[in-house]
Amino acid sequence: MQEATRLIAVRHGETAWNVDTRIQGHIDIGLNDTGLWQARSAGQALADEPIAAIYASDLSRAWQTAQHIAAPHGLAVQPEPRLRERAFGHMEGMSFAEIEATLPEDAKRWRERDPEFEPVGGESLLTFRDRVTGVAAELAARHPGELVVLVAHGGVMDVLYRAATRLALQAPRTWLLRNAAINRLLWTPEGFSLVGWSDTAHLTADDTLDEATA
Repeated sequence: MQEATRLIAVRHGETAWNVDTRIQGHIDIGLNDTGLWQARSAGQALADEPIAAIYASDLSRAWQTAQHIAAPHGLAVQPEPRLRERAFGHMEGMSFAEIEATLPEDAKRWRERDPEFEPVGGESLLTFRDRVTGVAAELAARHPGELVVLVAHGGVMDVLYRAATRLALQAPRTWLLRNAAINRLLWTPEGFSLVGWSDTAHLTADDTLDEATA
């Protein structure tokens, strides 16, 4: 029987677009000053963990965060484009308010978490879920009995939480997806399970944005 892989999943630090509630998707936005501080703090919090490998989305906000986590361990971050945020197509670059005002039907289906809703040029929740769970399982399977860090995005964290708790894509979210929070899971060939979620002891929690507003 294959040993469980321990996973630490970390959402990237804060960006200016998080603050502006602007959809980033696959647009490459770097961390702001707060986000850089959060990334360094996450790195310090995980400095004594026996990390075997660090995989990150190749988008700058995740990549920069991963570099700060990797530094104390002397590890090279391994890029994994399949850990990117959901592609939102023509909604990318728009604020929540702008989407509501100019794309009301898209906004409605997005808010309702319609699993088949596919923004023009983007991907559906179903496609996104399959991408994220597939790559997370693939990476975890490479490291039986080891600890692996995945640095990605709010949407990726949401998919992993739902996979670990067996919650449907359309279930209302009651859990936090904070910037630079530390989330812990286990993976075996039977699937994911939840160990701990949204640890922000290393951060100033009041200043850490949640995906609902970022």
